[in-house]
Amino acid sequence: MKLKLLFSLIAIFFLSVNATYASFPVQRTATNSTTIVEEQSDEEFTSPAAAAGSKSQVVALLLCFFLGLLGIHRFYLGYIWQGVVQLLTLGLLGIWTIIDFVRIVTGDLQPKNGSYDKTL
Repeated sequence: MKLKLLFSLIAIFFLSVNATYASFPVQRTATNSTTIVEEQSDEEFTSPAAAAGSKSQVVALLLCFFLGLLGIHRFYLGYIWQGVVQLLTLGLLGIWTIIDFVRIVTGDLQPKNGSYDKTL
């Protein structure tokens, strides 16, 4: 009984913390005594990890080594459609996975948004 109560309180805590972040543009309305001012913010509020977008070459290498046939490293690097193709073809039966492994080691396969933040 105490364990269920503890898990319930933890779940409620995490749900209340996560519900406070908005991942969409926020429109703020401020009222003055005579005029109404509307301000639209183009900022997108996301978690700090998603906002940083940092990609590690070591993580990509480990994902390719252990889950390369499923294309998880391609999802991690931001190449979604190529990850789906690798998932459906099992990395072209391992050939594409070996090529990607060599490309990650040499630094030729970069994240979609630019370059690695952490390299070998």
